[in-house]
Amino acid sequence: MSKHVLFMAEAVRLATESVENGWGGPFGAVITRDGKIIARGQNRVLLTGDPTAHGEIEAIRKAVQVLNPWAPSISEARKNASTLKLIPREHGSPDTLPKRARMLKGCEIYTSGAPCPMCMSAIYWARLGAVYFACDLKATADIGFSDAFQYEDFTKPLNQRLIPIKQIFPELGATAYCVWKCRPNKHPY
Repeated sequence: MSKHVLFMAEAVRLATESVENGWGGPFGAVITRDGKIIARGQNRVLLTGDPTAHGEIEAIRKAVQVLNPWAPSISEARKNASTLKLIPREHGSPDTLPKRARMLKGCEIYTSGAPCPMCMSAIYWARLGAVYFACDLKATADIGFSDAFQYEDFTKPLNQRLIPIKQIFPELGATAYCVWKCRPNKHPY
């Protein structure tokens, strides 16, 4: 049996467990590295009340803990340096910076359903190398989980979106941006 089948079967098992336990929708995910599962996640939105507790997000959070166990928690004394290794950008990348933090580069994600906009953004930011999904966006919409309105809303000007979005006090925000821009040893991620 191929590893793809085993990994997807585990993502679907997690999704099924989430539904059976009343934790959330039928969404499970596993993250692999070097042919082995390093993290699992399942939808726990109803269990936690956290709208970001999607299977993919939960798996990403756990994978980060596995691959970066020395990262300080917020409750610990603060460190003033990143624990993430910088790696060079790949040839042909649209990135404008020569190096960025490794994140989950070299890992892949298997998920029971096509990732929603939030999860897909997190997948990009985590630098996962591949996404494999079982059920497509149409199948997901057919069971009541359609994100089509979000994709449509994102294309509209800010003042025409469903949720009012307005820029205010850019000069205040510029303070933090200036600190980042001027930091001599910044760690791009």
